Amino acid sequence: MTKDQSAELLIIVTSFASLEDAKKMAHQLLEGHLAACVQIQEGVHSIYRWEGKICEAREVLLSAKTVADKWVDISNFIKSHHPYDLPEVIAYAPEKYEALYGKWVQAEVK
Repeated sequence: MTKDQSAELLIIVTSFASLEDAKKMAHQLLEGHLAACVQIQEGVHSIYRWEGKICEAREVLLSAKTVADKWVDISNFIKSHHPYDLPEVIAYAPEKYEALYGKWVQAEVK
């Protein structure tokens, strides 16, 4: 692993109100080579403050694997294609990951 942004992996997380919206975004991210792999997890129970009120909702969590030099592109894409007014777009950089997996991710987003 290097600190070269083209080699540094990111896991991008966002959430959706429906499985259909999450699957649509997953396909768009893969087709656009913004992500190498997308995982979708149903059954997330979110509690948050929105416009001064505490809200609760069932959501679907989407995690996309990409590289750091795609951050701006994937973040902008999610924000412009997401059904929420203010989508969650958070990136995590794993400190360690299996080298061959990292190379696969890099190859898929080129």
